[in-house]
Amino acid sequence: MVSPGRMDRLWKGVFVNQGSNLGLLGFRLAAGVSGCVVVDAPAQPSLVIVYFGGNDSVGPHPSGLSPHVPLPEYIENMRKIGTHLKALSDATRIIFLSAPPVNEAQIHESQLGFISRLRTNERCGRYSEALIELGREMDIKVIDLWTAIQKKDDWLSTCFTDGIHLSTEGSKILVAEILKVLKEADWKPSLHWNTMPTEFSEDSPYDLVSYDGKSTVNVSELTFHREIQWK
Repeated sequence: MVSPGRMDRLWKGVFVNQGSNLGLLGFRLAAGVSGCVVVDAPAQPSLVIVYFGGNDSVGPHPSGLSPHVPLPEYIENMRKIGTHLKALSDATRIIFLSAPPVNEAQIHESQLGFISRLRTNERCGRYSEALIELGREMDIKVIDLWTAIQKKDDWLSTCFTDGIHLSTEGSKILVAEILKVLKEADWKPSLHWNTMPTEFSEDSPYDLVSYDGKSTVNVSELTFHREIQWK
């Protein structure tokens, strides 16, 4: 995690031809439109997953101090990011993640209780719905996290660590939704993990020795050891 003030310095060091997972503590979209998108580079990413909306959807504070971004401004900022990313390369694919729901009661009981009056599930739903509509308009795939998480019967008690941030169960739902998009999207080439070639998958004398004691076992394609067998 880094603070928003470090954003421009950090982004200059990101290699866009490699996988990058960039998370910013307490970040909101208004602070990141100019600094958080990939600039011109020799190689462009195959996939960009963009998530803004959780902090943006926090209600305004009477003091004027809060991460709140008005809904029209939030959508316009997301439009700018989408437009920029679509212009990077014909082969760059984009997924937007909508604002997830929140458990207001759990927020109130946690150390984040001081913001409980400003963060409501209804507000998250409005920002999520608006982003989905923008995705239709721009032909960008949007994962409706607000709805996906609430489909789980016990989502209120299992999907958050503090009412806001996703728990292991909440994260599993997010990953499953991303994989669903990657599997169903008509993208050439496919970006679903099960269709991509495995690097360094050739047989090697340094692999595990098989039962016959004369050969090795190529484990590069094995998945039985994974806790979750993703599809």
